[in-house]
Amino acid sequence: MTIYLYALHHQGHTRVKHMYRFADEYLRTWFPHLGSYQAFNKRLNRLHGAFNRLVSLLLENHAPEDCLFDQSLLDSMPIITCSGKRQGKVARELTDKRYCSTKSMYYHGMKLHALGFRRIGTLPHPEQLLLTPASVNDITVYKQAWAQIENRFFFGDKIYMDKELNLSMIKNLNSEMLTPVKAVKGMNDSIKKRIKAADDLFSTAVSRVRQPIEALFSWLIQKTDIQKASLVRSLKGLLVHTYGKLAAAFIKLAF
Repeated sequence: MTIYLYALHHQGHTRVKHMYRFADEYLRTWFPHLGSYQAFNKRLNRLHGAFNRLVSLLLENHAPEDCLFDQSLLDSMPIITCSGKRQGKVARELTDKRYCSTKSMYYHGMKLHALGFRRIGTLPHPEQLLLTPASVNDITVYKQAWAQIENRFFFGDKIYMDKELNLSMIKNLNSEMLTPVKAVKGMNDSIKKRIKAADDLFSTAVSRVRQPIEALFSWLIQKTDIQKASLVRSLKGLLVHTYGKLAAAFIKLAF
């Protein structure tokens, strides 16, 4: 675990094979019983639960003081095990096929869902991170995991809006989901033109508030290459790939 985090955090190695080679060449005096690459990889895969717990501890114990605890940003990103043109065979317990609109492609894999406390002018601090198969809709995760939180403003994209649910949350939980405005089908053109300017201003304001959650995902991809999981060969390996890279990234933010 130490080798994985050190090699990724300090040396920028994102592949397990490169981490092992670095340790084998430079860290043998620290780890005299390192063993073979196969043994290293097998031991690493046994630690997926420890990486998950480390991520949780980093998020719970190192929340910055500038977090706005009544405002949350939420979004998801794909973690891709292979393209949709191939047969997905890895970690079928947690992966399936989905179309990614941002990449304009079908892929096999899973989604990383993030709920983060808003911080003005910088990356949000993740409050919760969830993994689901790629086909699970973002609003389904929101309804099941986060729609019961009280006294909170949520900022998301259009897919998170459910008017009936939102009215219930406002009434019963003092919470509200704010998204860019969806066009209403069948609306009279004159009415549509009349409210367009106000809707555009509101949509722009919401998009600006939630943009940092997209920046958080871009930062994770840049620092850890977390989105590419094509070399993973098992569920445990996929969990190490995900939680290990999240742990290394959040160590960087925390310290």
